[in-house]
Amino acid sequence: MTALSLHNLIVHFDDFVAVDDVSFSVQPGESFGLVGESGSGKSTVLRAVVGLAPTSGGEIRLGGKALATPREKAFYRHVQMVFQDPYGSLHPRQTIDRILAEPLAIHGIGDAERRITRALDEVGLGSGFRFRYPHQLSGGQRQRVAIARALLLEPALLLLDEPTSALDASVQAEVLNLLEQLRRERQLTYVLVSHDLAVVTHMCDRLMVMQKGRCVEELGAADLAARRLSADYTRELMIASEGFRRPDGR
Repeated sequence: MTALSLHNLIVHFDDFVAVDDVSFSVQPGESFGLVGESGSGKSTVLRAVVGLAPTSGGEIRLGGKALATPREKAFYRHVQMVFQDPYGSLHPRQTIDRILAEPLAIHGIGDAERRITRALDEVGLGSGFRFRYPHQLSGGQRQRVAIARALLLEPALLLLDEPTSALDASVQAEVLNLLEQLRRERQLTYVLVSHDLAVVTHMCDRLMVMQKGRCVEELGAADLAARRLSADYTRELMIASEGFRRPDGR
């Protein structure tokens, strides 16, 4: 049984089609990547899964069961999302302790102390951060808090929307390694959105390349690393991810 599957998903806003007939499936324990340039529709796919973007057609299934609209409360114990901006996703006037306690209170979970302590330890922060405010933390620390919050309900599936793109390059690798470690330890399933092919190759087993809301091609990370590509657009993304080179090759 697949962990998550999308069949002919369509999302449009007024006359603009953001996601156009997209289908893919993710197996339990797998890390699946969505990659493409800005505006390709990859983040909208994640938002559609959690019910933050309206679907105009198609079907989303979780564990083989079609999702209801609006999402049932139990859905959010199974699926959590980590957003791109770690500062914007944390309430600036709440302590880290209150930010982490809120989802537990919403779902009526009583062992808050144990879960908060465990989550902070797992993301490498510790209990000393519980009574700080988001502005007192670095960007990398804030994203670790956002990851800890996603772990609190002990979900099986994490949706990661450009989780390192707002961070300094020196911090990105730390957060990516943390996410990979958590996936192994908790046997999580990931759907990772990124515009960076290097990140997707490192983190994902398979990936789908998107352009203008549509699927360009689907391939394994090993195929991407070996440059076994069928679409010109994917080749262009690969060249772009390698960065600018002067005509003399430097």
